[in-house]
Amino acid sequence: MSAPPATAAAWATADPYAAALRAGHGPLFLRRADGWLLPLEVERWCARADAVDRDVLDRCEGAVLDVGCGPGRLVAELAARGRAVLGIDVSAAAVDHTVRMGGQALRRSVFEPLPGEGRWDTVLLMDGNIGIGGDPRALLDRVAGLLRPGGLLIAETAPVDIDERAQVRVVGLTDARGAGDPFPWARLGTPALLRYARGWTRAGQWTADGRRFAALRTRSRRTAISSAEPPKRTAVISSQRARNTSAGNPVADR
Repeated sequence: MSAPPATAAAWATADPYAAALRAGHGPLFLRRADGWLLPLEVERWCARADAVDRDVLDRCEGAVLDVGCGPGRLVAELAARGRAVLGIDVSAAAVDHTVRMGGQALRRSVFEPLPGEGRWDTVLLMDGNIGIGGDPRALLDRVAGLLRPGGLLIAETAPVDIDERAQVRVVGLTDARGAGDPFPWARLGTPALLRYARGWTRAGQWTADGRRFAALRTRSRRTAISSAEPPKRTAVISSQRARNTSAGNPVADR
């Protein structure tokens, strides 16, 4: 998962999170200051993409940027399909896990400079990552700058109608106070996301196996963009800090 520069260190150095990713399981939670706990689905994140994930990935177009890729199941699945895909995450453990699964990833916040800005065809905000930074409108503005005109955002929203901001820490069962500084997070249901999506075009919403998703498009000069087939064009991606690169792959050292 990812956060703005001011709070990225808090998440990246959260030892319970890194330990859980390395172990492949929790329990792991986001803890609010009042003690409320949000369970994190570490086992699902560390597994291969499931049927619901694969349906989301079928909807992706062209080159895909997975923001807050975590341990990389979605990046690995798209890479196995031969798709141009890059994951970003502030956690070194998450990036390492993504690479081990066969994906390409950078240790970077979405609010830092990124390769291919303004040329990505699809951005993913899965597993509640619409909450990154605790300011949904700022995150949506940033994502719009990453996408090409008419580009696609697919976001996984909370399964309830909620619009919540909080300071949280990552904790396990035995570390009630958590590690590192608290950082801002948000939880949004689909109605709240759509309220914040000014300047975006609604492209669909759906529920699958208790999980909820919404798709949005940036404004485009074209009169229509078909979602039936992924476009053949891909974004040009390059970075000095790319991981797991080779000739012909979308991420290249230079």
